[in-house]
Amino acid sequence: MTPAARTATIKRFSEDPEITVFLVSLKAGGVALNLTEASQVFIMDPWYNPAVEWQSGDRVHRIGQTRPVRITRLVIENSIESRIVELQAKKAQVSLVWMSVFNILDD
Repeated sequence: MTPAARTATIKRFSEDPEITVFLVSLKAGGVALNLTEASQVFIMDPWYNPAVEWQSGDRVHRIGQTRPVRITRLVIENSIESRIVELQAKKAQVSLVWMSVFNILDD
């Protein structure tokens, strides 16, 4: 998709109340996107780096959002995606350990 087509698509979603679904990949959704017109995020392709997923929710949860936001992860049990989610949990634990070692959480 060209930058001009991307801008036009986002504008149409933002302004046309008949459009109720906006599909975006995690990678495309992580760059310069503000979707306060949306109120639900469905993460269907987990990424090994949880920050990428957090960014997708942040695109909807911005200043100007007036509605509650719901973020839902869809993961099939015993799949590659479920293993990615397990890896994310392990990485989060390692981060917490290192932050506590360096007293980052206490400040």
